[in-house]
Amino acid sequence: MENHVFKLVEIVGTSNEGIDGAVKAALDRARDTIRKVRWFEMAAARGFVDDNGAIQYQVTLKIGFALDD
Repeated sequence: MENHVFKLVEIVGTSNEGIDGAVKAALDRARDTIRKVRWFEMAAARGFVDDNGAIQYQVTLKIGFALDD
């Protein structure tokens, strides 16, 4: 197994469809701009409830990506 060095960034993803949707949204967007995404850790989960009762799910992800050699 090859040794790697990773950089860590923290982002927040949101979705009206649930926690899984918020994680997917965050990872999809991260992969658009960050190469070699290798892992993530969900650091926090929360939600916003508007006056009509609609929920927006929010997750904070720590995303690790391998640095170029």
